[in-house]
Amino acid sequence: MRIQRSVGLLSALRFFCSESSVLRTDSPIIVSGTSSPWHGSIGVGKCDYFFSTVRTNSWQSMLKILLFGSTAISFGLNGHAVLAKDDSASESDQGDDYVVGLHRIEDSSVISNSHTIKWRIFTNNGRDLFQKGKLDEAEKFFLSALQEAKEGFGPRDAHVGSSCSNLAAIYTSRKAFDKAEPLYLEAISILEDSFGIHDIRVGATLHNLGHFYLLQRKVEQAQKYYERALKIKGRVLGYGHPDYSSTMHHLSLVLYLQGKEKDSEELLRESIRILEENGLGETITCMKRTRSLVQMLLKSKRLIEAENLQRKILHIYEISKGWSLLETIIAAEDLAKTLHFLERLEESQELLERCLNARKKILPCDDVQVAANMLHLGRITLLKSNQLRQMQPCDARSELEKAKFLADNSIRIAGVKMSTAVESQEDLQRNRLPKKTVMDRKFALIILDVDVNGIMSSLS
Repeated sequence: MRIQRSVGLLSALRFFCSESSVLRTDSPIIVSGTSSPWHGSIGVGKCDYFFSTVRTNSWQSMLKILLFGSTAISFGLNGHAVLAKDDSASESDQGDDYVVGLHRIEDSSVISNSHTIKWRIFTNNGRDLFQKGKLDEAEKFFLSALQEAKEGFGPRDAHVGSSCSNLAAIYTSRKAFDKAEPLYLEAISILEDSFGIHDIRVGATLHNLGHFYLLQRKVEQAQKYYERALKIKGRVLGYGHPDYSSTMHHLSLVLYLQGKEKDSEELLRESIRILEENGLGETITCMKRTRSLVQMLLKSKRLIEAENLQRKILHIYEISKGWSLLETIIAAEDLAKTLHFLERLEESQELLERCLNARKKILPCDDVQVAANMLHLGRITLLKSNQLRQMQPCDARSELEKAKFLADNSIRIAGVKMSTAVESQEDLQRNRLPKKTVMDRKFALIILDVDVNGIMSSLS
C-alpha cells in the first residue's frame, strides 16, 4: 500500500524537475574590506567547491546523481546554500583575496579633486547595494560613478577603469556578457596605461576577466587571463601569498574542465599548501578546496587518500564547530559515503547514526534532511544485514528490522512533505511557494522514488 502511494506521488516528479531550479554557484560576489588598498572596485569570485557543483547545470543532472549513484542520496541538502558563499565569506579570511583598488593609493599616480568624494560615495553605495542583491539600484550608482570619473579625471584615468570593472561585475551577474566584456577590456587597458602592465591592480582585473570567461565555459580564454594574473601576482605579492593561491586555484578549475586533471590536481594541492603555510589551513576557503581535492580523488578511485583528507576535514570541524552545526554533519556524511565505497559498513553505519542524532537535535524531526539521512542509513544497515546473513542470522534479522524501521520513517516524512504536491502545482508555477518548500518537495520525491526502486523492494 505504501509503495502504491509513493508511485502515485511520483506523477508530480516531471513537473518539479521541469521548473527553473538550477543551483547557482556562479554569481559574482564582492570582496572588500578595510585592509584593501582599492575599495572602489568589485571582485568577481568563484566558489571553491567547484568540482562537486560546477557542472551541476540542472535538476535533471542532480536527479541522475541521486537516483542512480551508489549512495542514492546526497545528504548535504543545505550544503549548496552554505558552500555557494565561498569566496565572499572565506576569501576575506585571507585578507581580501585578489581584489585591490584605488582608495589608499598615496604615490601621486591618482588625481584627487572635488570629484573624488562624489565618485567614492557613488562607488561605495553601489557596492553596498550589490552586496544586498539590489542590482538595478547598484547599476545606477556605478553608472553615476563612471560619469563622475570621466568628468572629473578624464576618460583614461584609473577611476574610470575601476568604475568600468564595477559595471562589468553587475552585467556579469546578470549574464549580460556582451555588455560586461568591453568594460573589462577597457578597465584593463586603462589600468595598464595608468600603472604599468605588471601592476597588481592589472592582475586583479585580469583575474576577474578570467572568471568572466570561465562562467561562459570559454576555458581557453579563461586560462589565458588567469595565467597572466598569476604571473603578476607571483612577481608582486610573492609565490607564497594567499592571493596568488586564489588565482592558482581558479586556474586549476579551468584545467580540470579541459580534462587536464593531473595538472589541475597539482595546482589545487599547491594552493592548499600555500594557505596552510600562511596559517589559513582551517579557514572555510581551505576546507572547501580540500573537499574539491577529495572529489578529484574519489573520481580517480583513490579512496584511501580521499578518506584521509575527509578525516582531516572532519577533525577540524569537530574541534572548531562541534556537532551542533551542519558543516560538521555534512563532513561526517561525506566520510561515511567513502567508507561505504570501501565496504567498511560498520564504520559508515556508526557515523551515519551519529549524524542522524545530531540532525535531530538541530532540525525538526520531520525535516527532509532527516528523512534523507534515514534512507541512507537504512541502505547501509540493509547491506550490513546481507553481510551477516550466512554467519550471524540473528544479528542479520536485527539489522533488517532496523533498516525497515528507517525506511518506513523516511517514507513517512517524505509523504508528509508531498501530501499537497499535486494541488500546489499552480502555486509553484506562479512562484508563490518559498524556495525551501520547493526544495523539500523535490527531495521528498527523490526519496520516494529511490525507496520504491530500492530499499523497500529489498525488504519485501
